[in-house]
Amino acid sequence: MASVSSTGSSTSTSFTSSALNSDWSALIEEVVAAKLSIADSIETRITKAETKVSAYQELQSLLSSMASAAYSLSAPSGYSDQSKDVFNSRTAYLSTNGTYTASNVLGVAVNDGTELGTYDIKVTQLATAHKVASNAQTSKTDDLGYNGVFSLGVDGGTAVNVTVTDTMSLTEIASAINTVSSQSGVKAAVLKVSDTDYKLVLTATDTGKDITATAVSGDDVLNGLGVTSGTGTFANVLQEAKDAILTVDGVQITRDSNEISDALEGVTFYLYATTPTDTSVTVEVSANLSSVADSIQSVVDTYNAYRDFVITQQATSAAGTAADSAVLFADGTLRSVNSDVMTALNTVIDEESMALLGLSFDATNHLVLDDSTLEDSLLSQLDKVKALLNFSFQASSDEFTVLRRGTMAPTSFTLDVEVDGSGAITSASVGGDSSLFTVSGTRIIGAKGTAYEGFTFVFIGDASESINVTLSYGLADRLYNAANGAANSSTGSIQTVIDNLNEKISDYESDVSDIEDRADALRDRLTARYARYQAEMAKAESTLAYLKAMLDAANSND
Repeated sequence: MASVSSTGSSTSTSFTSSALNSDWSALIEEVVAAKLSIADSIETRITKAETKVSAYQELQSLLSSMASAAYSLSAPSGYSDQSKDVFNSRTAYLSTNGTYTASNVLGVAVNDGTELGTYDIKVTQLATAHKVASNAQTSKTDDLGYNGVFSLGVDGGTAVNVTVTDTMSLTEIASAINTVSSQSGVKAAVLKVSDTDYKLVLTATDTGKDITATAVSGDDVLNGLGVTSGTGTFANVLQEAKDAILTVDGVQITRDSNEISDALEGVTFYLYATTPTDTSVTVEVSANLSSVADSIQSVVDTYNAYRDFVITQQATSAAGTAADSAVLFADGTLRSVNSDVMTALNTVIDEESMALLGLSFDATNHLVLDDSTLEDSLLSQLDKVKALLNFSFQASSDEFTVLRRGTMAPTSFTLDVEVDGSGAITSASVGGDSSLFTVSGTRIIGAKGTAYEGFTFVFIGDASESINVTLSYGLADRLYNAANGAANSSTGSIQTVIDNLNEKISDYESDVSDIEDRADALRDRLTARYARYQAEMAKAESTLAYLKAMLDAANSND
């Protein structure tokens, strides 16, 4: 602003101007900051929501690990993932009534799902490969001077021609034989007996098969080397071809290999040595108890990791409020999941509980495993262990089985299956309600939204039948369903919460973006407005300066 003052007969005018020196930018930013303060509070909400998402994702991962651990203990016979059922894992236990180590005589591999049993094995002869040699040659590198073709093969195989020229040495003939050994079934080697004694050795690549050799044209190379005699027979037989001979529970078996996979279904024998007279090896095909024990330990480990997380989320501060680390304190989803997990672990089947497995809770509800109790139960009560853990299925019809399973079907019901004259299934119902199922070929599929959702049954009968079905949801099965039902990345309850939070975060981010855009627009408007004010005030200052100059001139004339 400007001021004009006068004293006596003379007039003195003075002007002061602060307007031109005002910090318009600071004023503008102060107004804009007030508008952006709303965005700051929304940013705080975003941070809290993102922290919750991270916590839920950690919970999801922990439950997923628990579900995976429980799954191998829950899969029933006949289920589509039967290969993952740890109770189908097999191993062979070997013992002998001799003084030797059984595994030095016999090796055994067992396929998963093989029938359990015990077998008495005696090995009386190992299979051997036919092996013949040439006469002694003074050098392995000198040209031998033979020009001829001979064929090599084994009984039951394909003979292959080998061509020899006069510039080839013993080593080069062996190399020519080995070039076609994959077709002929015969391989060659040069054996150094001494500095002046080398022999060509031919060996059948398979045991129990005789080598065949025939001169085709030109020089009779093999006869010249002394491999064959004048009659065409082998002159120097190092080892006869022999079949393996063993007895299984007193029944003699002969094979041309020491690897025998077709004597017992799902069992492969590897013969290493013969059993001494009056001794045998006992082979017990059994469930792989180590795999079962490892899977139970895995359940314990994954549950305890989950329990650590839950305890963190329930922590309180000294003031009795939620601790900073308790992001999901009093969270309804976590509370529901925890209730389902604990209910599953407290499952009782035929009066047996997790105590049968050597499991118990400590003071903090962590699982504790007694290895001795578990080992005793696996050795003496395996069927009870399996019944406690597995989902089980029984039906009154041998032509009816379960392919996939759900989680809510009654533990017992009667399924009425109707079949037409061609043997095709026309309907399936429980209590006369056919809307509970849909039919696709031989498959009977539980309808969505019903208690039978998730179940797929297979019926291969050709006549209508009422089938009594009994189901049992074991501890591991229930634990898998509880953990997977929450953790599943597509349909799980936790994923639903995460999706909702991410949607809210996206909305918050959109709100912040809108506020920031409006604040930027406000800054632009204020900047333009104050620029106009600045221009007007500069003009006024110029006018005042002009008037002052005129007054000063008038005063000086007086």
